[in-house]
Amino acid sequence: MVKRVLVLSLASVYLLVMFACGGDNDSTPPEVQAPATATPDTPVVSTPEETPDTTKTPEPQPDNTDVTDTPVKATGEVIISFVYTRQSGAASNQHAVWIEDMDGGLVKSLFASRWTAEGGYVTRPDSIVIWATRAGLASMTSAEVDAVSGATPRTGPQSYVWDLTDTNGDTVMQGDYMIFVEGTLRWKNLVLYSGVITIGNESVTIQADPEFHYEESGRYAALTDDSPENNMIGPVTVEFLP
Repeated sequence: MVKRVLVLSLASVYLLVMFACGGDNDSTPPEVQAPATATPDTPVVSTPEETPDTTKTPEPQPDNTDVTDTPVKATGEVIISFVYTRQSGAASNQHAVWIEDMDGGLVKSLFASRWTAEGGYVTRPDSIVIWATRAGLASMTSAEVDAVSGATPRTGPQSYVWDLTDTNGDTVMQGDYMIFVEGTLRWKNLVLYSGVITIGNESVTIQADPEFHYEESGRYAALTDDSPENNMIGPVTVEFLP
Protein backbone atom coordinates (compact mmCIF):
# COMPACT_ATOMS: atom_id res chain seq x y z
CA MET A 1 0.00 0.00 0.00
CA VAL A 2 2.92 2.29 0.74
CA LYS A 3 4.64 1.57 -2.69
CA ARG A 4 1.55 2.70 -4.67
CA VAL A 5 1.35 5.96 -2.78
CA LEU A 6 5.10 6.59 -3.63
CA VAL A 7 4.57 5.94 -7.33
CA LEU A 8 1.59 8.24 -7.47
CA SER A 9 3.50 10.93 -5.72
CA LEU A 10 6.38 10.82 -8.27
CA ALA A 11 3.95 10.95 -11.20
CA SER A 12 2.19 13.91 -9.65
CA VAL A 13 5.53 15.77 -9.28
CA TYR A 14 6.45 15.18 -12.93
CA LEU A 15 3.06 16.50 -14.17
CA LEU A 16 3.39 19.59 -12.03
CA VAL A 17 6.88 20.32 -13.44
CA MET A 18 5.74 19.89 -17.06
CA PHE A 19 2.70 22.10 -16.48
CA ALA A 20 4.82 24.82 -14.96
CA CYS A 21 7.18 24.80 -18.00
CA GLY A 22 4.25 24.93 -20.47
CA GLY A 23 5.62 22.07 -22.62
CA ASP A 24 4.50 18.61 -23.55
CA ASN A 25 6.17 15.32 -24.11
CA ASP A 26 6.87 16.07 -27.81
CA SER A 27 8.58 19.45 -27.22
CA THR A 28 12.40 19.57 -27.24
CA PRO A 29 13.90 22.33 -25.23
CA PRO A 30 15.87 24.84 -27.38
CA GLU A 31 19.52 24.02 -27.73
CA VAL A 32 21.69 26.36 -25.82
CA GLN A 33 24.80 27.41 -27.80
CA ALA A 34 27.91 28.19 -25.95
CA PRO A 35 29.48 31.55 -26.71
CA ALA A 36 32.11 31.43 -29.47
CA THR A 37 35.57 31.27 -28.14
CA ALA A 38 38.32 32.90 -30.23
CA THR A 39 40.91 30.38 -31.32
CA PRO A 40 44.37 31.73 -30.67
CA ASP A 41 46.73 31.96 -33.67
CA THR A 42 48.95 28.98 -33.97
CA PRO A 43 52.46 30.18 -33.30
CA VAL A 44 54.88 29.83 -36.23
CA VAL A 45 57.71 27.68 -35.21
CA SER A 46 60.86 28.46 -37.23
CA THR A 47 62.92 25.52 -38.20
CA PRO A 48 66.55 26.08 -37.34
CA GLU A 49 68.88 26.09 -40.35
CA GLU A 50 70.91 23.03 -40.88
CA THR A 51 74.36 23.43 -39.52
CA PRO A 52 76.89 22.47 -42.21
CA ASP A 53 78.95 19.50 -41.45
CA THR A 54 82.45 20.93 -41.26
CA THR A 55 83.91 17.50 -40.91
CA LYS A 56 83.23 16.74 -44.59
CA THR A 57 85.92 17.50 -47.16
CA PRO A 58 84.54 19.99 -49.74
CA GLU A 59 84.35 18.64 -53.26
CA PRO A 60 86.75 20.32 -55.72
CA GLN A 61 85.04 22.82 -58.00
CA PRO A 62 85.78 22.81 -61.76
CA ASP A 63 88.22 25.47 -62.93
CA ASN A 64 86.34 27.48 -65.54
CA THR A 65 89.25 29.78 -66.26
CA ASP A 66 90.09 29.72 -69.95
CA VAL A 67 93.87 29.82 -70.20
CA THR A 68 93.59 31.17 -73.73
CA ASP A 69 92.15 34.39 -72.31
CA THR A 70 95.47 35.21 -70.68
CA PRO A 71 97.90 36.79 -73.18
CA VAL A 72 101.24 35.03 -73.40
CA LYS A 73 104.34 36.62 -74.89
CA ALA A 74 105.67 34.88 -77.95
CA THR A 75 109.05 33.24 -78.07
CA GLY A 76 111.02 31.98 -81.04
CA GLU A 77 111.21 33.31 -84.59
CA VAL A 78 109.49 33.26 -87.96
CA ILE A 79 111.48 32.59 -91.13
CA ILE A 80 110.08 33.72 -94.49
CA SER A 81 111.90 32.21 -97.45
CA PHE A 82 111.56 32.08 -101.23
CA VAL A 83 113.60 32.01 -104.40
CA TYR A 84 114.19 35.42 -105.97
CA THR A 85 114.84 35.74 -109.71
CA ARG A 86 116.19 39.11 -110.73
CA GLN A 87 114.55 40.60 -113.85
CA SER A 88 116.09 42.60 -116.65
CA GLY A 89 114.63 45.91 -117.77
CA ALA A 90 113.04 48.80 -115.91
CA ALA A 91 110.16 49.08 -113.44
CA SER A 92 110.73 45.69 -111.82
CA ASN A 93 112.71 43.87 -109.12
CA GLN A 94 111.19 45.76 -106.16
CA HIS A 95 109.77 43.77 -103.25
CA ALA A 96 108.80 44.08 -99.59
CA VAL A 97 108.20 41.73 -96.66
CA TRP A 98 106.09 42.66 -93.62
CA ILE A 99 103.78 41.40 -90.85
CA GLU A 100 100.31 42.54 -89.83
CA ASP A 101 97.94 41.56 -87.03
CA MET A 102 94.57 40.00 -87.81
CA ASP A 103 92.91 43.44 -87.71
CA GLY A 104 95.10 44.72 -90.54
CA GLY A 105 97.43 46.76 -88.35
CA LEU A 106 101.11 46.89 -89.27
CA VAL A 107 103.23 44.93 -86.80
CA LYS A 108 106.63 45.21 -88.44
CA SER A 109 108.32 45.70 -91.80
CA LEU A 110 111.18 43.27 -92.41
CA PHE A 111 112.42 44.41 -95.80
CA ALA A 112 111.72 46.89 -98.60
CA SER A 113 113.75 47.54 -101.73
CA ARG A 114 115.96 50.56 -101.10
CA TRP A 115 115.22 52.30 -104.39
CA THR A 116 111.52 52.52 -103.55
CA ALA A 117 111.89 53.18 -99.83
CA GLU A 118 114.38 56.02 -100.28
CA GLY A 119 112.22 58.03 -102.66
CA GLY A 120 111.55 55.95 -105.74
CA TYR A 121 107.88 55.68 -104.72
CA VAL A 122 107.53 59.40 -105.52
CA THR A 123 108.62 59.04 -109.15
CA ARG A 124 107.01 55.63 -109.55
CA PRO A 125 104.09 55.37 -107.09
CA ASP A 126 103.16 51.88 -108.35
CA SER A 127 106.36 50.39 -106.91
CA ILE A 128 105.50 48.00 -104.01
CA VAL A 129 102.47 50.24 -103.55
CA ILE A 130 100.62 47.97 -101.08
CA TRP A 131 103.49 47.95 -98.60
CA ALA A 132 104.16 51.69 -99.06
CA THR A 133 100.52 52.44 -98.24
CA ARG A 134 100.14 50.12 -95.23
CA ALA A 135 103.52 51.02 -93.75
CA GLY A 136 102.89 54.75 -94.16
CA LEU A 137 106.10 55.17 -96.16
CA ALA A 138 105.46 58.84 -96.87
CA SER A 139 105.61 59.65 -93.14
CA MET A 140 108.47 57.34 -92.15
CA THR A 141 111.67 58.89 -90.83
CA SER A 142 115.06 58.30 -92.43
CA ALA A 143 116.01 56.05 -89.52
CA GLU A 144 112.87 53.95 -89.96
CA VAL A 145 113.54 53.61 -93.68
CA ASP A 146 117.16 52.63 -93.11
CA ALA A 147 116.06 49.96 -90.62
CA VAL A 148 114.02 48.06 -93.22
CA SER A 149 115.45 48.92 -96.63
CA GLY A 150 118.06 46.92 -98.48
CA ALA A 151 119.67 46.50 -101.86
CA THR A 152 118.06 44.48 -104.61
CA PRO A 153 119.30 40.90 -104.07
CA ARG A 154 120.91 38.64 -106.60
CA THR A 155 119.08 35.69 -108.03
CA GLY A 156 118.85 32.89 -105.49
CA PRO A 157 117.22 31.83 -102.20
CA GLN A 158 116.24 34.63 -99.81
CA SER A 159 115.32 34.45 -96.12
CA TYR A 160 113.90 37.08 -93.79
CA VAL A 161 113.67 36.51 -90.05
CA TRP A 162 111.03 38.01 -87.81
CA ASP A 163 112.16 38.06 -84.17
CA LEU A 164 108.55 38.41 -82.95
CA THR A 165 108.92 42.08 -82.01
CA ASP A 166 106.87 45.00 -83.31
CA THR A 167 108.04 48.35 -84.69
CA ASN A 168 108.65 49.57 -81.12
CA GLY A 169 110.83 46.61 -80.27
CA ASP A 170 108.23 45.06 -77.95
CA THR A 171 107.65 41.31 -78.04
CA VAL A 172 104.28 40.39 -79.49
CA MET A 173 101.79 38.02 -77.89
CA GLN A 174 101.04 34.52 -79.07
CA GLY A 175 98.31 34.30 -81.69
CA ASP A 176 97.70 34.52 -85.42
CA TYR A 177 99.57 36.93 -87.69
CA MET A 178 99.46 37.74 -91.40
CA ILE A 179 102.65 37.41 -93.42
CA PHE A 180 102.96 39.42 -96.67
CA VAL A 181 105.47 39.41 -99.53
CA GLU A 182 104.83 41.88 -102.34
CA GLY A 183 106.71 42.05 -105.62
CA THR A 184 106.52 44.68 -108.36
CA LEU A 185 106.80 42.52 -111.46
CA ARG A 186 106.69 45.24 -114.12
CA TRP A 187 105.16 48.69 -113.84
CA LYS A 188 101.64 48.25 -112.38
CA ASN A 189 101.77 44.45 -112.48
CA LEU A 190 102.41 42.88 -109.10
CA VAL A 191 102.15 39.75 -106.98
CA LEU A 192 101.10 39.63 -103.32
CA TYR A 193 101.78 36.52 -101.26
CA SER A 194 99.87 36.21 -97.97
CA GLY A 195 99.36 33.63 -95.25
CA VAL A 196 98.36 33.25 -91.61
CA ILE A 197 100.96 31.86 -89.22
CA THR A 198 100.05 30.76 -85.68
CA ILE A 199 102.54 31.79 -83.02
CA GLY A 200 102.25 29.44 -80.07
CA ASN A 201 104.16 26.59 -78.47
CA GLU A 202 104.52 24.32 -81.50
CA SER A 203 106.41 24.60 -84.79
CA VAL A 204 104.27 25.56 -87.78
CA THR A 205 105.05 25.71 -91.50
CA ILE A 206 102.73 27.15 -94.14
CA GLN A 207 102.82 28.07 -97.82
CA ALA A 208 101.67 31.62 -98.56
CA ASP A 209 99.09 32.06 -101.33
CA PRO A 210 99.95 34.25 -104.33
CA GLU A 211 97.58 36.78 -105.87
CA PHE A 212 98.64 38.31 -109.19
CA HIS A 213 97.44 41.65 -110.42
CA TYR A 214 97.87 42.50 -114.10
CA GLU A 215 97.34 45.99 -115.48
CA GLU A 216 98.58 47.89 -118.51
CA SER A 217 100.58 51.04 -117.98
CA GLY A 218 100.61 53.53 -120.84
CA ARG A 219 102.24 51.85 -123.82
CA TYR A 220 103.13 48.79 -121.75
CA ALA A 221 100.66 45.93 -121.99
CA ALA A 222 99.47 44.04 -118.96
CA LEU A 223 101.27 40.84 -118.06
CA THR A 224 99.57 37.48 -118.34
CA ASP A 225 99.75 34.15 -116.50
CA ASP A 226 102.48 33.09 -118.93
CA SER A 227 104.70 36.14 -118.42
CA PRO A 228 108.23 35.26 -117.24
CA GLU A 229 108.09 38.11 -114.70
CA ASN A 230 105.72 35.98 -112.62
CA ASN A 231 108.75 33.94 -111.58
CA MET A 232 110.47 36.90 -109.93
CA ILE A 233 109.35 35.64 -106.52
CA GLY A 234 108.94 31.90 -106.22
CA PRO A 235 106.80 29.96 -103.74
CA VAL A 236 106.88 31.58 -100.30
CA THR A 237 107.36 29.37 -97.24
CA VAL A 238 106.67 30.66 -93.73
CA GLU A 239 108.01 28.71 -90.75
CA PHE A 240 107.54 29.40 -87.05
CA LEU A 241 110.12 27.95 -84.68
CA PRO A 242 109.32 28.32 -80.92
